[in-house]
Amino acid sequence: MNEGYKSGFAAIIGRPNVGKSTLLNAMVGEKISIISSKPQTTRNSIRAIYTTEHFQLAFLDTPGIHRPRNKLGEYMLASAKAALKEVDVIVYVVEAGAGIGKGDNFILDLLEGVSTPVILAVNKTDLVDQSRVDALVEAFRAEREFSDIIPISAARGDNLNILRGAIVEKLPEGPKLFPDDMVTDQPERFVVSEIIREKALELLDQEVPHGIAVEVELMEEAEKPGLLNIRANIYCERESHKRIIIGKGGSMLKKLGTLARGDIEGLLGCRVFLELWVKVKKDWRNTAGSLSAFGYQ
Repeated sequence: MNEGYKSGFAAIIGRPNVGKSTLLNAMVGEKISIISSKPQTTRNSIRAIYTTEHFQLAFLDTPGIHRPRNKLGEYMLASAKAALKEVDVIVYVVEAGAGIGKGDNFILDLLEGVSTPVILAVNKTDLVDQSRVDALVEAFRAEREFSDIIPISAARGDNLNILRGAIVEKLPEGPKLFPDDMVTDQPERFVVSEIIREKALELLDQEVPHGIAVEVELMEEAEKPGLLNIRANIYCERESHKRIIIGKGGSMLKKLGTLARGDIEGLLGCRVFLELWVKVKKDWRNTAGSLSAFGYQ
């Protein structure tokens, strides 16, 4: 180990849709976590790893913290709360154009008993005037003491080096925890299922995407060299949602599959034959067995 080498974990927390996944991907330079304009996109704590000759930093992109409305919501909250106890640094992401709402008060309450250093990252500063950024910073300063407050734009990359430096400063000295070339500890099947779910979030309206789970049933090399066969099931909660996902003459499902296949091929570095099926599993978000089967446990 190099003398003075640092390694550790940072949790990215915040209300839904403040840009946590965009920040994670920008910090590691890889698309690890799915991105959507719809809230509550992330359901699992996804670990992404950034390695240099001086430090190794593993990020946990937690689900957006909010009061749960179903068993899936309870799992997501428990996942986010557990992350706070497992890390060396917490990055609390807030949106520059928003004030302190009920969701932020809920998060601030969760942070009350936490001794881990908390960095406040004020995101999306490129979308608002500086005066609004300053006002929000002062409002949060009045709520609690942060180890650092850093205005950023995850989408444009503004001040991300400053944020990364502030995180690394707080890491303990220690050896590398992961191999140099490892960018996530999530299995390929999980990342593939998340890409498919991301495309559903992009293409589908209103409540349909939040009732979707994706299960990758098969990933195997085809007889044709350089081709990978993938079969996945898209689960929804209602027959009416199934019809929407499939679309007229299968048009929506075909579009979803085309978009997903492009990203999956980029991720895996090979050609992919992607087969998608849509199935109904009523009220799966409130069923313990279904949550466990889909990896929420």
